[in-house]
Amino acid sequence: MRLKVKLFAGLAAQATGTEAGVPFEFELPDGSPLSELVLRLHLPETGIRVIFVNGRSRSTDYVLQDKDEVGIFPAIGGG
Repeated sequence: MRLKVKLFAGLAAQATGTEAGVPFEFELPDGSPLSELVLRLHLPETGIRVIFVNGRSRSTDYVLQDKDEVGIFPAIGGG
């Protein structure tokens, strides 16, 4: 299946060849959960705050569908 993925802030720097907020296509086997996408992009699960699929917040066990649009946002600290 083909996905459209956007990584935000520092997460984009951790995935080779991506820019923050710029969508890119990614392929996974049918029936893959979000956790598989995170693993294949080499992103640290502890650094992820929220993942949206087609505009809705989803957990990493959510099963992706062909042509889903995924946005992954990091935990951001400040003070």
